[in-house]
Amino acid sequence: MTTPPPFSPVRAIGLMSGTSLDGIDAALVETDGVSVSHLGPAISLPYEAALRARLREVLERAAELTVDDPMLRDAECALTERHAEAVAALRAMPGGEGAALIGFHGQTILHAPHRRRTWQIGDAAALSQRTGLPVVHDFRSADVAAGGQGAPLVPFYHAALLHDQPLPTAILNIGGVANVTWLGPAGAVQACDTGPGNALLDDWAFRHTGTPCDVDGALARRGRVDTALLARMLDDPFFRQPPPKSLDRLSFHRALDQVSGLSAEDGAATLAAFTVAAVAATPLPKAPRRWFVCGGGRRNPVLMDGLARALGVPVAPVEVLGWDGDALEAQCFGFLAVRSLRGLPLSGPGTTGVPVLTTGGRLTRAVE
Repeated sequence: MTTPPPFSPVRAIGLMSGTSLDGIDAALVETDGVSVSHLGPAISLPYEAALRARLREVLERAAELTVDDPMLRDAECALTERHAEAVAALRAMPGGEGAALIGFHGQTILHAPHRRRTWQIGDAAALSQRTGLPVVHDFRSADVAAGGQGAPLVPFYHAALLHDQPLPTAILNIGGVANVTWLGPAGAVQACDTGPGNALLDDWAFRHTGTPCDVDGALARRGRVDTALLARMLDDPFFRQPPPKSLDRLSFHRALDQVSGLSAEDGAATLAAFTVAAVAATPLPKAPRRWFVCGGGRRNPVLMDGLARALGVPVAPVEVLGWDGDALEAQCFGFLAVRSLRGLPLSGPGTTGVPVLTTGGRLTRAVE
């Protein structure tokens, strides 16, 4: 990739609401879109139970919805307002001042790149009006329209952050869906979704305990893996596809039906093993020497211990690098917003499978 001309760093707020449907992460980053000069404060605002339920209903019905559906519009309005609250809370924190731009991912409700479709809801114009800041949004559509997977978009940010580590190294994000960035010598980058992350475990835990996730892996730790069922779950065409490849949150939702005959503990153990085995089976150019993990899954000791056993190399949370594993994706969308303003690529053949380096994002400004 050619080096772009110099550009003054910009303080940008990145906003991310991921496929786990747990809430919004907001983070401030100062960047020229190539390197990161400063990482500011970060904050997480959980979704209230009512909003989470509305978003889950929208997600489950997304394939049949139109943009003017009243239920969708109501959910989008509430979602946007919650994002505005996150921005206000971040700007009120020490070090949160001076932002000139927002990178707004929105909430993915449908991701079907094979049909050239990806859909993130959230009203960028309303967010710009509420915050008084220009908003870059719609980060994935250009990549999907050009033939890419539209995900993952975090690899260029990982590459900008990673220094002084033996290569190749892998950064694994375990959100609702899990994805990996492989970083090799001479700037080599490859990325893809690996399979389910926390989504199946979260849904299973909620179904059996009423809690939004399997806290500390408590359910899975007490269960036994159904190895025969796990083998059937792994016999899916997705795992035979080469990278790059991506998933919708509901891509493996049928796994919940497959484990429905198991106890709560055995089901959780089998779903955790599914996430781990999918990561271990992901083909990469060369085996990473270390894996660093971000996203909520890094807090689940059953997942982390399983990954260490399956991968056979050191596995650690990204905090050992001095990174904030909760803020990383939000920071990324602040970084990508600045790249978008500069017309720099957000994706490439090795990250999403798009044929050429491709920029993306759209800029919306408040009406004065």
